[in-house]
Amino acid sequence: MLNAILLSLAGLVGLAVGGELLVRGAVGIAQKLGVSTLFTGLVIVGFATSMPEMVASVQASLAGSPEIAWGNIVGSNLANTLLILGVSALVAPIVLTGTGRRDAVVALAATLLLWGLVLSGYGARWIGFALLFGIIAYIVWRYRHPGAAAAEEQDEEGPQNGVIAGLLFVAGLGILVLGGNALVTGAIDLATIFKVPETVIGLTVVAVGTSLPELAASIAAALRGKSALALGNVVGSNIYNILLIGGATMSIAPVALPAELAGLQMALLTASAAALLALLWFAKSIGRTLGAVLLAAFIANVVLVFA
Repeated sequence: MLNAILLSLAGLVGLAVGGELLVRGAVGIAQKLGVSTLFTGLVIVGFATSMPEMVASVQASLAGSPEIAWGNIVGSNLANTLLILGVSALVAPIVLTGTGRRDAVVALAATLLLWGLVLSGYGARWIGFALLFGIIAYIVWRYRHPGAAAAEEQDEEGPQNGVIAGLLFVAGLGILVLGGNALVTGAIDLATIFKVPETVIGLTVVAVGTSLPELAASIAAALRGKSALALGNVVGSNIYNILLIGGATMSIAPVALPAELAGLQMALLTASAAALLALLWFAKSIGRTLGAVLLAAFIANVVLVFA
């Protein structure tokens, strides 16, 4: 058991370090491309911070444990909306400027699609390819229609040298692969030792561990008053998790999604996606009180999962 715990912890550290390097490299690349803060959060940072989930889910699928992969996807999106936005708002209230509404609609639509797949009890490789096509179409659409946020000045901290930024990105990705492999191996061992369903391990231990880069990026953005980056990181990551990571998982292991997700977890995930969309349309900010509510909802769900 000690080996499984140490392996899981080593994997979490690897994901945190690799995610940080990947984010810094991605931001540096974005600076060179001259794209907006919101686009950086949605596409560049959203993609970069989703790589731990991507690596962990793909490793789990290759290891014959797609339950961990899908639990990780659902759990990571719950962590993004409830844990990360909640903690970020507690650190510094997040001002909502009306940006990201269209992307929140895409995130909700992707969530509803995921729920439909869970309820269908059907899995096929063509579904995975369709999800992967969906993320490509989203990136192209978002780049061609940047919206009003395109005029925002990009001043996030990142390496000014394009070569260094690229090296950081590649190094971070390599560390993520090693960390993801260690985390998944340790998580499978822990699930076997404690006789806990692999879906539960994916929803909790793996999901929170792979969400550490998003948490670090969003807190840093909130502290610097970059609400668009913090929100874009969360919403973009949610979209990537379902379309990119879900697509990769289904392409590798074309099996039905775990039935355990069909009830409370997907209902809570859909409700959180709808609530975020409503906040972006009707609220002016996510203050500390609402942040505490989001965090409490996440903690309560974790307790219920293990109950």
